[in-house]
Amino acid sequence: MSTRYAFVGLGHRAQMYVDALLGDWSDTGTIAGLCDTNRTRMAYYVERIGRDVPCFAPDEFGKLLDLADAVVVCTVDATHAQYVVTALDAGKDVIVEKPLTVDAESCAAIAAAAERSTGKLVVTFNYRYSPRNSAVKRLISEGAIGEVTSVHFDWALDTIHGADYFRRWHRDRAHSGGLLVHKSTHHFDLVNWWLAAAPQLVFAQADLRFYGTAQPRGERPARSHGAPGLGTDPYLLDISADPRLKRLYLDAEHEDGYIRDQDVFAEGVTIDDNMSVLVRYANRAMLTYSLTAHAPYEGYRVVFNGTEGRIELDVCERAWTPPQAAIDPSVAKKEHATGAWEKLVLHRHWRQAEEIPIEQGVGGHGGGDRLLLNDVFRGPADDPLGRPAGYRDGIRSVLVGVAANRSAATGLPVTLAGDGTRLADA
Repeated sequence: MSTRYAFVGLGHRAQMYVDALLGDWSDTGTIAGLCDTNRTRMAYYVERIGRDVPCFAPDEFGKLLDLADAVVVCTVDATHAQYVVTALDAGKDVIVEKPLTVDAESCAAIAAAAERSTGKLVVTFNYRYSPRNSAVKRLISEGAIGEVTSVHFDWALDTIHGADYFRRWHRDRAHSGGLLVHKSTHHFDLVNWWLAAAPQLVFAQADLRFYGTAQPRGERPARSHGAPGLGTDPYLLDISADPRLKRLYLDAEHEDGYIRDQDVFAEGVTIDDNMSVLVRYANRAMLTYSLTAHAPYEGYRVVFNGTEGRIELDVCERAWTPPQAAIDPSVAKKEHATGAWEKLVLHRHWRQAEEIPIEQGVGGHGGGDRLLLNDVFRGPADDPLGRPAGYRDGIRSVLVGVAANRSAATGLPVTLAGDGTRLADA
């Protein structure tokens, strides 16, 4: 039976799912309707779909649900919960982009809706499907280093990718929960999944040191479009140079006033760009985590210490980028990346180190995106690694970030209760 899919939120993130249903997964379902605050963006996707598709404003979401069996939610993070809960209460299946939501209250609302609904909720954590991350999960699950005692995880966002969060709606903590929720939810989910354990205690420090008005930088434009330095200043995004960005955002500004190319050093940034987090898990493992959003290269390093050895994964996604390539990386798919590499090494006690081969697939994230889309649109197969993620996984990853934000603000540790799906004082 063909599934009727509705989409709410038609920014750039929705395209992966739309294109999947127009391409290799077209036999699994059809696009039944679209919903967004902006008619111009919806018109872009109607043109891409190639046929008339019913379009609705947010206050007509109920009409959209009448046409659908499942809903794909790609809206601003802070609005996820309202659409997820409404769709679940209507008995619809829901596919929601990470993060599931941005605060403890909406986590609780989603959990309650998921428990009472006949529909199922899927959170799309594509990093679980990346071959290198799956290889780590396999090694840990097989007991290659015994019981994991600690994890050290360092993630570097460069001045292409990291900077982009500071020119979009993500720069406002009320919309995104800050990078500890919006971005780190990927990373916290990976650790939760790798360890198969619930987070229990979180302590964090965070600060804004580079973007916004963190450093005196003289007079700056409010936005890139029309700015005198456009074309020479690598921090100014030329939104008109990318046809897709132009159609989705520049040409759509007249409807809702959303500015996609705010200056990363302009006022109004309420999120952090340097974050350090300590997490203790129910199985006594400890995580030390750091995220910086203004590194000169992009990549990550994660190390697992265990009772029988150590695993080290080093990933460079982009060694450096020339200033003229300052475009939106999520749209460009990192085609301008240089010097990318990855290395997975297993160290066992009393043995020589062993480099573990990483099998690559076709498509984004080393073929991981295709595996994710298969699970989303065809249904999860029997997966010994347990990569498909449900609402509890989504909640755990969000609440580590929420707890970290609270800890950084108060200077105190924050406790998560039970299986890590609620704060202890909630």
